[in-house]
Amino acid sequence: MSKELIRLQNCCMAFDDEQVLNNLNLYINDKEFLTLLGPSGCGKTTTLRIIGGFTTPTSGDVFFDGVRINAVPPYQRQINTVFQKYALFPHLNVFENIAFGLRMKKVPDPADPSGKRMVKLSEDEITRRVDEMLEIISLKGFENRKPDALSGGQQQRVAIARALVNRPKVLLLDEPLGALDLKLRKDMQMELKKIQQQVGITFVYVTHDQEEALTMSDTIVVMDKGSIQQIGTPEDIYNEPKNAFVADFIGESNIIDGIMCADSIVQMYGRKFQCVDSGFAPNEPVDVVIRPEDIDIVPVEQGQLAGTVTNVTFKGMQYDIIVDFRGFKWLIQTTDHSPVGAKIGVKIDPDGFHIMKKSAYSGKFGDYSSYSEEYDELSDTEEPEDDAAEGDSHEE
Repeated sequence: MSKELIRLQNCCMAFDDEQVLNNLNLYINDKEFLTLLGPSGCGKTTTLRIIGGFTTPTSGDVFFDGVRINAVPPYQRQINTVFQKYALFPHLNVFENIAFGLRMKKVPDPADPSGKRMVKLSEDEITRRVDEMLEIISLKGFENRKPDALSGGQQQRVAIARALVNRPKVLLLDEPLGALDLKLRKDMQMELKKIQQQVGITFVYVTHDQEEALTMSDTIVVMDKGSIQQIGTPEDIYNEPKNAFVADFIGESNIIDGIMCADSIVQMYGRKFQCVDSGFAPNEPVDVVIRPEDIDIVPVEQGQLAGTVTNVTFKGMQYDIIVDFRGFKWLIQTTDHSPVGAKIGVKIDPDGFHIMKKSAYSGKFGDYSSYSEEYDELSDTEEPEDDAAEGDSHEE
C-alpha cells in the first residue's frame, strides 16, 4: 500500500478578494506521478506553489510526511521545482549547472560525533552524484557543453538533473514542456516518466494538456475554478468522467440530455438504448456521454439514429465528421469517409454510453455547432471544388 506523503487540508487562497482555491482537499502518495490538470486560471499552479512553499494558503493546512509545514520556507522543504523557463546558468557548463546546488549544500561532518558541525560535500561526492544524474538523464559525455549548445529537450533534462541531484522527496514541475515543439514534447513525456521511475520519488506535474496528463500520470486531478472536479487514474478519468466539464476537457465528447428510465436503459431523442450504468432514480434526468470513437457509421436502415453529415475534416489517421441529429451536432471520429450532405445511421454498443448525474456544467458542452461553423469558415475558399465533388457523388 502506498504511503501518503503530502496532504492539503481545507486549503483556500484568495488574491485581492478573488477566490483562487476553494476548500481544496488532496493527498499525494510517495513515489506517485500526480498531475494537476485544468484550464488557465483553475488554480493548479497556485496549488503547486502552496506545496513548494512559495505561497501560503489564506486558510487551511499543508502536511508533509505527517508534519504541518505551512510556515516552513521553500529551501527547508524536501521539495525542488522545475519551471517552464529552465533558468540554467549560461556561463556554466552542464556539469557545473547540475553541481551548483551541491556546492552550496552542507551536511553533518562524519568526523564530529555530536553531528552539529556542518561541512561542504567533498569534490569526489559531488562528481559521483553529478555523474549519476548524467547517466539518468542520458547526457553522459555532455558535461563540458554550455547551455546554448544544447537542444531544448537537453536543457530541460539538465534543469531536472539540477533539481534531482540534491535528492528531494518531491519534484514539482510547472508546465516544463510548454516551450518545446510538438515532437520533442512527446519524446520528453516518455523521458520524464522514465526518469521518475528511475529515481523513485514523487512527481507533481502541472499542465493544461490532457495528452501529457494521460501519457505520464499515475493519478490525474482535474481542476476548474479553484475546485477539484475529479481524481482518478487516466483510465478512470477518460472512461468514467464525473461531470460534463471532465468529459469535455479530457478528450472529445458528445454530451446529450437523457433520462435514465431504469437500470441499464437510457432514453434520448425519444428512444430507449441499452447501456451498462445503474444506480440512478427511475426517470432521473442525466447527461449521456458518447465518445466520438465509440460511434459506428452504418446504413440509415441499420442505425439506432439517423442524421445528416454537415462537415468532414481529414486528420491523417481519421476523419472528424460532424453529424446533425435533430439540431444537435455530434462529432464522430472514423476511418470511413462520409461526404457532406449524406444521410447516415449510427450504432453505439451498450458500453459506448456513459451516464452522468446532472451538474452545474450540464448543457454547456458537447454540441459541435460552433466546431462545424469554424471549419465551414476555413473551407470557404474550397466551396466550388466541394460542390463539384458532391455533384460527382450524386451522379453515382
